Amino acid sequence: MQEIAEVYARALFEVAKEHDALDEIHEELGEFADALDENRDLQVFFFSPYFSSEEKKDAISRLISGADERFVRFLEMLAERHRMPVVFRIRRELDGLWAEENRLLPVTITSAVELDDQTVRRIRKEIEEQTGRRTELTTEVDPDVLGGLAMRVGNVVMDGTVRSRLDRLRREVATAA
Repeated sequence: MQEIAEVYARALFEVAKEHDALDEIHEELGEFADALDENRDLQVFFFSPYFSSEEKKDAISRLISGADERFVRFLEMLAERHRMPVVFRIRRELDGLWAEENRLLPVTITSAVELDDQTVRRIRKEIEEQTGRRTELTTEVDPDVLGGLAMRVGNVVMDGTVRSRLDRLRREVATAA
């Protein structure tokens, strides 16, 4: 299934990029997948083999108005080929391709308390200067970290939390005893 999703996502990405509609189609796929995820009846309808491809294509044209015609045709093709259940994986793949195309770097900052906007902006700016990429920054509050920050920048984790320092100290004391 993953391989199928990669092929379809790559094809949609290439068509969208070729027609300068990448951002629009990326957003439309996200909205469609979210609507599908939130509505069990839609999932049953689109994923069920009991409904014909024609019924599903007709529903797509009635449900989606004002969307890019290439995106609508893409969904119709998925329905026709009985690939609609792969739409969530296609979305994940397209999200990755879109982020790579936009040189978007996912960053997560975890702290014990809510960070003020100025601190978050300063951290974002520093990371963007260091990496030369735009960041998609999210913040999380976890009281268990006690203090300090933990940051995940792409696949790299930097843990400067009080919790990690205490754990490290605890291990050192345990091995020294």
